[in-house]
This record gives sequence, structure tokens and C-alpha cells, in this order.
Amino acid sequence: MAQDIRKMFENTPEEATTPPQGHQARFEARLDQAFGASKPKQNQPAIKFMWLKVAAIAIVFLSIGFFGYEQLSKTNTPVDVVEVPKQTQNTNQNVAKITLGDLSPDLQKVEDYYLTGINVQLASLKIKDDNKELVDGYMQQLSELDKEYQRLTLDLNEIGPTEATIGALIDNLQLRLELLFKLKNKLKELKNQKDETTAII
Repeated sequence: MAQDIRKMFENTPEEATTPPQGHQARFEARLDQAFGASKPKQNQPAIKFMWLKVAAIAIVFLSIGFFGYEQLSKTNTPVDVVEVPKQTQNTNQNVAKITLGDLSPDLQKVEDYYLTGINVQLASLKIKDDNKELVDGYMQQLSELDKEYQRLTLDLNEIGPTEATIGALIDNLQLRLELLFKLKNKLKELKNQKDETTAII
């Protein structure tokens, strides 16, 4: 009684079925109705919004550039000129050619790190009449440390590199940077005290 389904299909002839006339047009109309308008109509609003996006991005970049320029020009305006001892100037004729950075690449990195930090801190100082005396005191200490650094550099060239000389040179650079940080903190405290007294008045 059981029949193999494959044999049943082999015995029945295949009938060619064609959809009713207009079936494909009705199907496409239903798709358009269900999923919205055709593709060219969808692209038109996207093009309009694309131009708005481009314009908004351009405005953002222009405003960032303008405000960045304004901030940089405000911080770079010189308030007062201070004579600062420069590490690269050799006023002494006997100062030799070898420096701390010439000994090894690691010492060069250490020296560059501290000298860059010192120069950045010096460049960012804002000197006014009410804090000039405080800044001058710190500049005197920095000048003495710079003279000591030059003397240590002479020792480095005359005696040769020793652990004590290299350590003293690095300590000198570190001390100068710490001194400038202390000066910055004192200037902030002085400004805060002045702001508080102004607010009380």
C-alpha cells in the first residue's frame, strides 16, 4: 500500500504554470506601496542633507580654528621681558665641548626633557608690576644654578665623566625645573589672594 513518493512524481507529467496576466505589475505596485517610493525619489532628500552636513562640518572646523588661534595668540602675547640665563650660551671661554647629552642617548633624553620643561615654564611666566620682585628673586636663584651647571660641565670635560658629576648635572636640571614649578605656584597664590581681596572690596 505504501508508495514511494519519487515514483509518484515520475509518473505525473509537469504542467507549465504561468501567472495571470498583470500579476507582476500588481506585485511591483504593492511593493512600492509597502516599502515607499522608488529609489530616485529617496536619493533627492539624501543629497540635500549631504550638503547641509558638509556645510555644518565646515562651520565647525572654521570655528575651532578661529577659537584656537585666539587662545594661542592670547597666551603668546609677551607681558614683560625677563632676562633669563640660557643654557646654550657659554660666557666662559673655558667651557668645553662635551655636554651631558653627548655621553649617551639616554642622558641626551634626560637633558632634553629637563631643558624643554625649563624653557616651557620660563616662556609661560607672566610678569607684572605686583609680582616682579618675587620673580626676580627666583630668577637670581636660577642664575646661580645655571652658573653651577656650567662649572659642573667644565668638571665633566676636565676630569671626565664620573657618576658624581653626571648625578650632580641631572640634579641641577631637576632643581631648576622644581624651582620654576614653585614660582608658578607662588604666582597662582598671589593672584588668588589679589582676587579674594578684590572680591571682598
